[in-house]
Amino acid sequence: MIAASPSSPTSSNRQALGYHRGSCLPHERDALLAFKQGITSDPSGRLASWDEGKEQDCCKWRGIRCSNHTNRVIAIQLRNTQPDDDDLKRHPAWETALAGQISPSLITLQHLQRLDLSENDISGPAGRVPEFLGLLKNLRYLNLSGMTFTGEVPPQLGNLSKLHYLLLGTSLYSTDISWLSNLPLHYLDMSSVDLSRVVDWAHVVNMVPSLKVLRLSECSLASANESIRHVNLTDLEELSLFGNNFDHPIASCWFWNLTSLQYLELAATFLHGQMPYALGGMASLKELDLSNSVGSIDIMTANMSSLCSLENLDLHYSNLGGDVLRLLPQCFPNKLKELHLGGNEFTGMLPDWIGMLNNLVILNLSNNIFTGPLPSEIGMLINLLTLDLSNNRFTGSVPSNIGMLSNLTYMDLSNSSLSGIITRGHFDGLERLKTINLSNNILRIVVDPEWFPPFKLQRATFASCQMGPLFPAWLRLQTDIDNLDVSNTSIFDSLPDWFVTTFSNATEVYMSNNGINGTLPKNLENMTSLNILYLDSNKLTGQIPQLPINLYSLDISRNYFSGPLPRNLGAPNLLHLSLFSNHITGNIPQYICELNLGALDLANNYLEGAFPQCFQRRMMLRILVLNNNMLSGKLQSILETYTEVQILDLAWNKFTGSIPSTITKLGGLFHLNLAGNSISGDLPCHLSNLTSMKGPSIDSFIIFRVNMSVSTKGQERYYYNLAIYDMVSIDLSSNQLSGEIPEEITSLEGVVNLNLSRNNLTGKISEKIGDMHLLESLDISGNNLYGQIPQSLSNLTYLGSLNLSHNDLTGIIPSGGQLDTLYAQNPLMYDGNIGLCGYPLQKNCNGSGQPKHSDLKRDGQDSKVLTLSFGLGLGYVVGLWSVFCVILFKRSWRLAYFQLFDKAYDKVFVFLSCYMSEMDQNDSETLGHW
Repeated sequence: MIAASPSSPTSSNRQALGYHRGSCLPHERDALLAFKQGITSDPSGRLASWDEGKEQDCCKWRGIRCSNHTNRVIAIQLRNTQPDDDDLKRHPAWETALAGQISPSLITLQHLQRLDLSENDISGPAGRVPEFLGLLKNLRYLNLSGMTFTGEVPPQLGNLSKLHYLLLGTSLYSTDISWLSNLPLHYLDMSSVDLSRVVDWAHVVNMVPSLKVLRLSECSLASANESIRHVNLTDLEELSLFGNNFDHPIASCWFWNLTSLQYLELAATFLHGQMPYALGGMASLKELDLSNSVGSIDIMTANMSSLCSLENLDLHYSNLGGDVLRLLPQCFPNKLKELHLGGNEFTGMLPDWIGMLNNLVILNLSNNIFTGPLPSEIGMLINLLTLDLSNNRFTGSVPSNIGMLSNLTYMDLSNSSLSGIITRGHFDGLERLKTINLSNNILRIVVDPEWFPPFKLQRATFASCQMGPLFPAWLRLQTDIDNLDVSNTSIFDSLPDWFVTTFSNATEVYMSNNGINGTLPKNLENMTSLNILYLDSNKLTGQIPQLPINLYSLDISRNYFSGPLPRNLGAPNLLHLSLFSNHITGNIPQYICELNLGALDLANNYLEGAFPQCFQRRMMLRILVLNNNMLSGKLQSILETYTEVQILDLAWNKFTGSIPSTITKLGGLFHLNLAGNSISGDLPCHLSNLTSMKGPSIDSFIIFRVNMSVSTKGQERYYYNLAIYDMVSIDLSSNQLSGEIPEEITSLEGVVNLNLSRNNLTGKISEKIGDMHLLESLDISGNNLYGQIPQSLSNLTYLGSLNLSHNDLTGIIPSGGQLDTLYAQNPLMYDGNIGLCGYPLQKNCNGSGQPKHSDLKRDGQDSKVLTLSFGLGLGYVVGLWSVFCVILFKRSWRLAYFQLFDKAYDKVFVFLSCYMSEMDQNDSETLGHW
């Protein structure tokens, strides 16, 4: 891998610098105290020991080193060590940086050799790199990377004639870096410094022959094809140009003659074309990173001997030209230890010669289109530490000899079509395995309940594998689990009694979409490391217990939890709470106002009462979903509290009052659903202030799983996670709104679904309705709208559903575009508007564009006939059933009725008998006559 930056001195550096614990000089102690006075915030207490009242010897202060010969301060090491990813999950608001400014008192420290202030916020009010740092003549190491400086890099740094290590960064820029040629640099890192206006950067760095490491990543460099006659960088071992947009042939780059290079990083540089033949002369090259290149790179043109000497070849997402898979067999025997070929759309079967790369430590073939079975030769890669074959189209079973990879620590076979049974034979040899991901395959994991796994997993992901019906007993031994995902694994069991103790160190647990029943453990709060818990779509019952203190995302929706919300959730850092579709009752507790929630979903429960008022401070809530409850109150309190809300769904509750004008201050709002309440009054003006409804949302907040239902195109549809941002929607249907529809609503060009149906709205439909060019569903039925249907509706090319029924619209129905096809899908879309005429209705229009009089008369006659027929039919049915009911319940009437029926029957029978006898006699006489 690329060599790490020299952030701390080695033991040899320490000896050379002469670190000492003796007494420092008074004037240097005063200079350090003056520096401390410029620090306004020290949250981690790094300067707590800088106190002459407790310790006068500044050489013993934290971060200070002195010479053991002169007692002078020679090093200040105050780097703010950033937390790793796991720490960030546990403490999302962790902030340990020093704040303030750098005091000029440091000039007093003329023997200072090392100054490391990186990753702090001490740029001061000016925000500039102090020019006086150029006066520290003995400085050999200067690290200002990751700081909040802005403006130009001061050329005064070129006065540091003894400087060997220089690290800058962040939002700085430079138009002239010629001063670098004055420095005897060994290590230069100017990553993220804007050098777009420096046209001769390659010539400048070529004038620093002492360089061994050069990092110019993401510097907005325009090109790397400068012509350099004589290359002076004969000692350069590492060159990183990651993230610069060169966009020219890779063979034209100037650095291919740097034969001393060991690490070359060209990822995401837009280079393209054939690899240069000069690569064959780079015999020292160990690592070549061409990943994430947008241009197609043909590595097959490279000199084979150079490529075969590589230890690390990273070509993932490099849009490779040529068949690179044919190259690898030519390199046997080889030194290759890391091979990254992910994301290149390789097809076909994985070649069996893959097992011959017996020195491989990392094999990454993820995000390709490999098909067929996994070759059993994978089991021959006995030195393998990382195996990533995820996101392909492999089929068949997983070879059992994969269990022979005794050194394997990371295995990811997820997101393919692998099938069959995974047994203990696949696992018994994986003694060092820490991470396994078999998710989203068609695998079934079958092991004995008494099986003792040889590994101690830290991350285990089995989503969509079959592991049930019982909770896997072997997981009880995985006490080192940090991340567990057994979602959709056909577990139909209760949580075991060892659940909390076994996973007490876990930070993330995903168990969604199973049949887990019973209650949540009462001691759930003991899982103090837990950050994320997803147990949605199960069969859990009972009440919600107190939650773990560090939990920040909880989803237990689609269960059978009942009773009120707990008096104390016990999770003060909660950011995401999803409890929708349960049986939760009672009021929403006031402590909701004390949480810094980003997403709250309590929909489809039995909650009642008013939503808590949180006026004491503005909340950062972005997603508020409370639909289908029995909540009441007015909208004003919610809108004034949650000023950053993006999704607001309060549908089908008992909210009253009008829509306050403050709603137009919610510039981030892109989904509004207030349907099915008792909201009255006019629609607010200034709807054009809802800027997020004017186009695609940029400020996306979805970092947790979010579910949203939308009534659109006549049906209920569900949207999840990032797909929500594509459904910009306004639904105010089934309320008591009045007044006209503001024309400003047509400026919300990003709206996909607009539903204002079943209100008391009046006025005309705006002629600018056609400006809402992304509109897919428009429902304004059941109002008192009048006038003509705007022709601009035909401009809505995405329109898939239209309902204008039951208004007072008149005139000719416009045609064109989607309007010519929608009627066939919904023949009732114009119903209840007797003034409409023309195709597709069976009403002709007169010259003025109104229905003909005969059509209206016929409509009236048809209405009268229909009314008469309906009245006659209704009278017949009522009369008939009245007689039947009387006969059924009144015995005397029932006897008289049946006696009358018997007499009538006898008379008819006698009549028919006499008639038939007479007919027979006449027939006999006729035959005798013949």
